[in-house]
Amino acid sequence: MSCLRTVVYDDLIIPLLRRMINLEELILFLSIIRTDSNYVDGTELYDSILIYMPRLNKFTFNIDTAVIKTNPEIALSSNEDVQRSFNRREYGPVASHVETFPRENESTGHAYSLPYEFNSRCHIYSLPYQFECFLFLNNSFQGGMFDTVQSLRITDFRPFEHNFFKIIAENFPVLKRLYIFNNEPQIDKQQSITPIVFSHLILLNLNCAHADYAEQFLIDKHCHLPCLLKLYIRYESLALVTNNFTNDATRSTCGKLTCLCINELFVPPKDFHEYFPLL
Repeated sequence: MSCLRTVVYDDLIIPLLRRMINLEELILFLSIIRTDSNYVDGTELYDSILIYMPRLNKFTFNIDTAVIKTNPEIALSSNEDVQRSFNRREYGPVASHVETFPRENESTGHAYSLPYEFNSRCHIYSLPYQFECFLFLNNSFQGGMFDTVQSLRITDFRPFEHNFFKIIAENFPVLKRLYIFNNEPQIDKQQSITPIVFSHLILLNLNCAHADYAEQFLIDKHCHLPCLLKLYIRYESLALVTNNFTNDATRSTCGKLTCLCINELFVPPKDFHEYFPLL
């Protein structure tokens, strides 16, 4: 299992797997970077790996392929093409999603601002989903039960609607760690009648998120986080949403934190330690 993107899938990982001729069960969790090559799909998995494993009787996978396309003649598969590639019975149910990124966003990113540096990506995974980690979920998510996922990374350059996180809470019922990467302001803020509940969330990372998401998650009438202990956030966002650590609407959530991670240097104002009594 690798949570980091790798560029050695073709050169190192495939040759390694081909030597495992006696393998009876294979579990793959991979995030792959390719240049001028198509996505990893069912046909490629069979031709490159599975055909070399005659004893294999169980195959579970979660594979994300991000493509850097410099050759305009390279034709990438559609989501329908990817789905058709899994017609072999040994795969069972498979979910897939193909996403193409707007050209204007490609030049604005760098190695850490996923997904901006890529032209497109494809995510494929076995159903029912069996992993504890789900990476690179975005605005296109339409639902589906992921009751094994404890760590979720949400990444998009398009703004999220307020209701989007209600869908996340309902479909990831045991979520413990949530990472949000989106610097765009939120759409339709404060539309929920009742708070969105993340019953098991322990860690929330908003370091790379717009201040609107601090407002949504830390104000108790918008979101209920009964188990939250650790928060990663920019000081500017934290000071804004807490009104310089005087806002009663965020006091309940902040008062339970045992760890607050802020990368910038700052001088705590007089109300800071009272606002976070457990730090």
